[in-house]
Amino acid sequence: MKSLLVALCLFGAMTFAAEPMQKLRVIVLTDIENEPDDTQSMIRFLTYANQWDIEALVATTSVHQKKRVAAEKIREVVEAYGKVHANLSLHEPGYPTARFLLDRIREGRADFGMSAVGDNMDSPGSEAIIQAVDRDDPRPVWVLVWGGPNCLAQALYKVRATRSPEALDRFVSRLRVYTISDQDDSGPWIRKTFPALFYIASPGIHAGGAYHRATWSGISGDHFHGRFAGGDFAIVDNPWLDAHVRAKGPLGALYPVTKFLMEGDTPSFLYLIRNGLGEPEHPDWGSWGGRYEFYTPRMQKWLQEPETRPFWADADDEALGADRAWHTGNKVTIWRWRSAYQNDFAARMDWTVQPKDKANHPPVAALKHASRLDAKSGARVQLSAEGSRDPDGNALSYSWFYYGEPGTLALATARTGAPLTIEGADQRDAWFVAPAVKKPETMHIILGVTDHGTPRLTRYQRVIITVYP
Repeated sequence: MKSLLVALCLFGAMTFAAEPMQKLRVIVLTDIENEPDDTQSMIRFLTYANQWDIEALVATTSVHQKKRVAAEKIREVVEAYGKVHANLSLHEPGYPTARFLLDRIREGRADFGMSAVGDNMDSPGSEAIIQAVDRDDPRPVWVLVWGGPNCLAQALYKVRATRSPEALDRFVSRLRVYTISDQDDSGPWIRKTFPALFYIASPGIHAGGAYHRATWSGISGDHFHGRFAGGDFAIVDNPWLDAHVRAKGPLGALYPVTKFLMEGDTPSFLYLIRNGLGEPEHPDWGSWGGRYEFYTPRMQKWLQEPETRPFWADADDEALGADRAWHTGNKVTIWRWRSAYQNDFAARMDWTVQPKDKANHPPVAALKHASRLDAKSGARVQLSAEGSRDPDGNALSYSWFYYGEPGTLALATARTGAPLTIEGADQRDAWFVAPAVKKPETMHIILGVTDHGTPRLTRYQRVIITVYP
C-alpha cells in the first residue's frame, strides 16, 4: 500500500509536454579553411540556425593557420544557406536570413595566439564579443571556439584593462565557453587569468597528442585522431555523407570531402541543440555534444602548462557500441548518440530541398509527470511518456534507460550486470523499484522517443529522481 501511495504521488494527472525553450545566444570563432572540417561544421551549424540567436561568426587563426583569417569562406557558406533559406523555413520557423548572418561576419587579427592579445590589439571579432555581452539581454553568450580563442582573450583583456573589478566579474559571469582543445596559447591564459569563467574543454595541444585524447574526437575520430572502437563509423564516413549531405542542394554541394575526420568542431554546438537531452548549464548531465565534469586536470605532456583551476573537462561514459561490445571512455559520451545526431542532420539536409510533406520532422517527447521526482527506497516509480506525438503522424518507439554517470547513485556497471531494471523499458509507460540507499541520491532516467519516419528521428526527456532511505 505504501508503494502504491508513493507511485500515485509521483504520477499525477497533468501532462508535462516539452516546454518551449528560450533561444541561446551564440558566437562562433572559427579557423575555417585550415582544413575541410570547419566548413563541414559551419554547414551543419546553419541547418540548426533557427535554434539560436547568432551574435557573430568570427574568422580567426589557430596553430594550423597562424597568419590568416578566412571570412570569405564563411560568406560563401552563408550565401549557399541563403539559397535554401526559404525551403528550410517551410519546415520550422525562426531561420535567420542570409543577410542577417552576412551582417554578423567578423574577423579576428591575422596573428597567432597571445601575440594578438594586448594594448591596441582589438579587432572586429573581439569587439563583437564585447558588444554581445554588453547588450541589454539577460541571457548568457555562448562562445564556441573551433580554432584559437585569442579573439575571446583580447575581449577579456580589454574589459579587464578598462573596467572595474566588479564590472569585469559581471562581464565574465555572462560568458559560456566551449573550446575544441587548445589551438593556440591563449586558452591556458584565459583559464588561469579568469578563474570564474564557465569553460568546457579537453585541454592540450595537437603537438602533444591532445586531439587523440579529446572528448570531441568522439564525433567521428574512430580511425584518425581518436582511434577508438564502438561507434558506427559507416554513418560518419564519406559514402554516407555523399548520399545524405553532399547530394542535397546548393548547401550540401558545398560540403567538402573529409580529409582527417568529419566535423571535429561540431560537438561544440551539438551540445546546445535543444532536443530534451542536455542542459547547457550542466555539462555533467551529458548530451549529443558529450559529457564533462568539473575538476582541475592534472598535468599531462599534451598540456602547454599546468592547469591552475577547475573547469569542465573530460569525463567517461560506459555504453554498448555498434559492435555489441561494452566501451568506456570520454569519446563514448559523444559517439553513443551518433545514430541520432546523424539522422537528425540528414533530415535537416532534406529540409533544404524537400517540401514539408516529403521530409521527416522530429517527434515531441513528453512526460505525464514532472521531470523531477522524489521516491523512497523500495517504492515503485511510475514513468509515462503519454502525450508524446509525431507531427507527421508516424508511429513512435520508446526507450527508457538509466543514465548512471550524471547522478550520484552508485550501482553496478552496465557491463557487469543490469544496473537498474526498468520494466516496460521499450513501452510508453514503464516503472522501476527505487534502489536501497543510505542517504539521498540522485538518478537520471532518459526517455528517448523515436519516430518511424525516414530517417528516424529521436527526441528526449530527462527525469531526475531523488531517492531517499
